[in-house]
Amino acid sequence: MTFRKVMNVIAFTILIFGALSWAFIGIFNFNLISVIFMGYRSWAAITMHVLIGLSALWLLVSSIVSNGRIQFVDERRY
Repeated sequence: MTFRKVMNVIAFTILIFGALSWAFIGIFNFNLISVIFMGYRSWAAITMHVLIGLSALWLLVSSIVSNGRIQFVDERRY
């Protein structure tokens, strides 16, 4: 796999985690990231929030660069 495809998988996984965290906040008023990383303003929680934002930017730029397609696996043409 190429670097871009590996980064797409990592960014997508982190972004799903962030989206689930926001869903828990909206539905249950429960901050998943704060619970996992021991506080809303802990260095780990801040790092995770930054990684979620960077993941969103990566996938946005990656889809623009590749004409709207985010690739996760190699396409083989026979």
